[in-house]
Amino acid sequence: MRIFRSGARTLLRRPATWLTFGILTGLLVLIIVAVATTGEDAEDGPDRLLLVTFPLAYTFILSFIIGLGGLFAVTYGAAIAGSEWSWGTLKAVVARGESRSRYILLTFSAVAAYLVAGIAFSFAIGVVAAFIGANIAGVPTDGMTDTDAIESLPELFSRGWFSMAEQGAIGFAVATVARSQLAGIGIGIALYFGEAFAGIFLPDIVRFMPFNAASAAVGIADGGFGGGPNPLAQDTAMFVVLAWLVGSLIVAAVFTERADITG
Repeated sequence: MRIFRSGARTLLRRPATWLTFGILTGLLVLIIVAVATTGEDAEDGPDRLLLVTFPLAYTFILSFIIGLGGLFAVTYGAAIAGSEWSWGTLKAVVARGESRSRYILLTFSAVAAYLVAGIAFSFAIGVVAAFIGANIAGVPTDGMTDTDAIESLPELFSRGWFSMAEQGAIGFAVATVARSQLAGIGIGIALYFGEAFAGIFLPDIVRFMPFNAASAAVGIADGGFGGGPNPLAQDTAMFVVLAWLVGSLIVAAVFTERADITG
């Protein structure tokens, strides 16, 4: 727990943490504001205003965070893992006699914890923005207290966090093997979009890949970010996501154990 607490405090001070969730939240707010101010003037105005209409707004906001947040999770995991090598942090930790794999796994657990906090933060800001947007657009906000909608959020939140953790683990493992923030982020982004492109030609194979499985696990694969045309069933997707998550962490831990970091 000492390493976890230390890692959590360190991540709080890193620009990557604030930039990742700040940009994600900013994009969400901008979209909501655009919908609220232009929805009535557009041809599909009534449909657009559904995005600031509660209780549907709850699901839309969380789905947006989880969908686009996967890309941010990849870059965040890569940025944190890469910095362990480029900043010499891992070298210093090993010099103190700490277990390499234990340190790497606890560092990722801190990353996963911040993903939870980031989702919650972005969701809270998004709900406030949607409430303000609804008032701007003249949409009733009575649905904010809809019990069924509110009770469905914890499951979606849990699935979404688990899926984002898997995507963060992919970036974390890639940056660990590459020993570089920039390489990890670049390769992670390339894998994210490359998988979406490959889905056009190999849909039956790509649906088992990490980003498509993550989208399917939360039920946003149809038209979601990175989702393919033939998504896995949600429960099956969760097992696939778990396999990619565990596999990525094993790769990161094994590589760190065997890497030469004493030079």
